[in-house]
Amino acid sequence: MKLRLFVAFLLLSFSALTQVVKGTITSENGDILPYATIRIANSNTAVTTDENGEYSITASEKSMVLIVSYTGFITQRKNIRFRTQSVIQNFVLKEESELLNQITITGTRTNKRQTNSPIIVDVINKVKLENVQACNLSESLNFQTGLRVETDCQTCNYTQLRMNGLAGGYSQILINGRPIFSPLTSLYGLEQVPANMIERIEVVRGGGSALYGSSAVGGTVNVITRIPKKNDYAISYTFQNISGTSDQIFAGNATVVNDKKNAGISFFLNHRNRDFFDANGDNFSELPKLRNMSFGTNLFFLPTENQKLEINFSKMNEYRIGGEMVDGPAYLAQQSEERTHDVYVGNLDYQINFNEEKSSLITYMGFQHTDREHYTGIFPDDPIDIDNHVLNPPYGFSKTTTFQGGIQLNHTLDSFFNTKNVITVGTEYIQDDVFDVIDAYNFKVDQFTKNWGLFFQSDWTISESMNVLSGFRVDDHNFVDNLIVSPRVSFLYKPSKDAQVRATWSTGFRAPQAFDSDLHIAFAGGGVSRISLDPDLIHERSNSYTVSFNYDKPKEKYIYGFTLEGFHTRLNNAFTLENIGTDGFGERFEKRNGDGATVQGITVEGRLNYDAIIQWDVGFTIQSSLFDNSVINSDILAGKREFLRTPNQYGYSTLTYTPNENFKASANLVYTGPMDVLHLASPRNLTQDEYFKSPSFWDLGLRMSYTFDLNASNLEFYTGAKNLVKAYQTNFDVGKDRDSNFIFGPAIPRTFFIGIKFGS
Repeated sequence: MKLRLFVAFLLLSFSALTQVVKGTITSENGDILPYATIRIANSNTAVTTDENGEYSITASEKSMVLIVSYTGFITQRKNIRFRTQSVIQNFVLKEESELLNQITITGTRTNKRQTNSPIIVDVINKVKLENVQACNLSESLNFQTGLRVETDCQTCNYTQLRMNGLAGGYSQILINGRPIFSPLTSLYGLEQVPANMIERIEVVRGGGSALYGSSAVGGTVNVITRIPKKNDYAISYTFQNISGTSDQIFAGNATVVNDKKNAGISFFLNHRNRDFFDANGDNFSELPKLRNMSFGTNLFFLPTENQKLEINFSKMNEYRIGGEMVDGPAYLAQQSEERTHDVYVGNLDYQINFNEEKSSLITYMGFQHTDREHYTGIFPDDPIDIDNHVLNPPYGFSKTTTFQGGIQLNHTLDSFFNTKNVITVGTEYIQDDVFDVIDAYNFKVDQFTKNWGLFFQSDWTISESMNVLSGFRVDDHNFVDNLIVSPRVSFLYKPSKDAQVRATWSTGFRAPQAFDSDLHIAFAGGGVSRISLDPDLIHERSNSYTVSFNYDKPKEKYIYGFTLEGFHTRLNNAFTLENIGTDGFGERFEKRNGDGATVQGITVEGRLNYDAIIQWDVGFTIQSSLFDNSVINSDILAGKREFLRTPNQYGYSTLTYTPNENFKASANLVYTGPMDVLHLASPRNLTQDEYFKSPSFWDLGLRMSYTFDLNASNLEFYTGAKNLVKAYQTNFDVGKDRDSNFIFGPAIPRTFFIGIKFGS
């Protein structure tokens, strides 16, 4: 009897020390994965799934890490904590090819896997935005090959995106595929779009007017807003110390999807409050004070299996003020720029599939409306001028409204010469009404543009290894006398399953209208500088050629690859700025047509993903940007063929280390090479205009995070630094007569951050 009791006691003790984990292993498509391997990290314990994809494994520890592997799929790890004797843990594995085969839409206006697309489409997803601690769209775009975001004003800090060496006006920014970023919105819009609004960013380099019309010359950036996928929520708070300046960011997201999965809605909220930053102690800011409040929603509804309705709406409010850091109204400061923006953005898309899913019809509309109140001024020294200034300070107001509507038909021909061809035809209308006025400066932009476009595209899959994409667009723009035809041809060849060769000829155009930089009023030498358009300005045309080789090799534990691309863009009637003298307010510049320009170079990308633990990406661009003939940038300096503010070398690198589900560390680096910058004379800073060769900058950032599992929720703590090595401009102008355009290099100095995030 005693022996039986002793044995029973031992069995009970053993069962109390033994826990069981059970579950199933499936693919993202829902397929069961029989004979997958499940093992406990740092032990010899391992089992395999049965023919139904089910497994059961025992352990004596209170916590452990399970590692699941299956040939052709990415290895997955999960932390297991036992609160009961039995835990159910299912795994959904992602195919290795899925990392290389994301579905994109920007290159063709249809859903297309990356490796099957003749157009290279690079993707920045929300995970990468988090890894680089991007607060907004502006801070995210440096981490993609061929892209560079620059700050163009020391006082207000407006930014623009340069693609393949071309200025911001050559880059077309889309919101959910719609070109509703107006010229005025582009001035500060890159900073006004918060990171937690973004699902992913798709980037296409090279001329894209064949699909998107005017301004798609250097490339296209498509911002896809957060998509409802599952019930989810997250709330975060981030504090940034910008070399002593406080910057606080509160962000929230929530998503609800119904049980039938045929309807869902997501919300985002973002609030930011940043104080002035003064880099050189002259009591004039290098970073303006910011107060941002943004919110929005994205919802979808599937009335039937073959229909989809999607609605997006966002509201962004921003107040920014830069210049002399004093209390009181802006017009009493020695020098100041003050802006209040109210921006409304939205779009509606409806799609119906028919003809046994061979055809689809998409109708869409989008809008953007911005109200802006602004002040740009310098407090005068003369008593009479002071009286006039106080009585009539140079305040202004702006209103812009952009509207787009269109219809698109896609049809699949399954027997096109015994091959497959997807035909896309469509038409769209876009109008942009820009009004910006400062009566005190006799400054006024009253511009109404409208454009009808008709586009056609053939996406011909000749074989599994060959694809030809061809098409054209016809635009009728009210600022251009004749119809503009923009063709494009792309070719894809796969010499093996791991490699792709691509070649593209594409065209683009820019209408003779005011763009973002033309609406900015800069300070220089105690006055303001303004840009106007030559009455005889005509549209600009481009021809772009790209050739690339892409290779990605997936293995059981890792994926590695590289891309080598050469690009050549020829601009005809290239827009240039010429100094046309001064008036009672300051410098005057006029936008005119030059003879032409050539931008060309090569980009190199490398990438490595090891067992989902180490992820490394690197990209580097070597290029040249030259006008055919010298361009006069100052009335006392010789002309230059080189594009100003355009480095010939720039690049980035990101490295992420994720040893388990709880801990993550990432490092990122942005390199900006030397470039020519125009420095205008001012009494306290420079005796006469000069060209300045900027130094190179290495901007290093670090981020570490740890996540605690709280049953159905997670609590994440994160910390790190931006621009850790303090690669920041050291020779800013001082005082109210400074040249505010004399700014280059990284946007912010050394910044430490810490934050907390709670969510599901």
